[in-house]
Amino acid sequence: MLCEPKKILCVGLNYKSHAEETGGDPPKEPVIFSKFGDALAGNGDEIVLPPQHRCYDYEAELVAVMGKRVYHASLEEARSSIGGYTCGNDLSARDCQFRSNQWLIGKTMPGFAPIGPRIVPASEFDPEEPHRITCAVNGVTVQDDDVTNMIFSCAEIVRYISEFLPLEPGDLIFTGTPAGVILGKPKGSRTWLKPGDTVAVSIEGIGTLENRLV
Repeated sequence: MLCEPKKILCVGLNYKSHAEETGGDPPKEPVIFSKFGDALAGNGDEIVLPPQHRCYDYEAELVAVMGKRVYHASLEEARSSIGGYTCGNDLSARDCQFRSNQWLIGKTMPGFAPIGPRIVPASEFDPEEPHRITCAVNGVTVQDDDVTNMIFSCAEIVRYISEFLPLEPGDLIFTGTPAGVILGKPKGSRTWLKPGDTVAVSIEGIGTLENRLV
């Protein structure tokens, strides 16, 4: 997949169930953070887990792909500016993520933003209609929800970001993950991702993004 976004932006805590499982309150405004370009990976790519860290986690996400430039957009302009959608995995190193109140270093290691298997045009995928989103680790389903349960819709996210930043064609927005992440489990019962694991993110109407960790 050839994709060279100028920006890779992400939304945290965008499902009420996920905010609650991690001990937080649902946000009043979208929580925005970013990943760098070398975090991008494709379907089928192997992703290296650096051995000096240990608390690796998955996050199944719907990713919006910008199709038009927008800045200070209305909600309708924001909605029409999205060119398509794909699956994403916001891989996270939790032991790094919470070293400070800035999440960046735990989110943007090389390969930690895999997307795929294809980009579905916005004319063929409406994120405000029901679409099941799941994550499976080694064939076992660990997340199972619907994209309509996002707190902030894709259009609302784009409108909000465009208050502060111009969004360009090809920019990617990871729109948040539902409940079921490893971080949300009680301490003592968390089995973090490890080399050899396979993580598959599936969204109805798009397909399955699968990556092996090494």
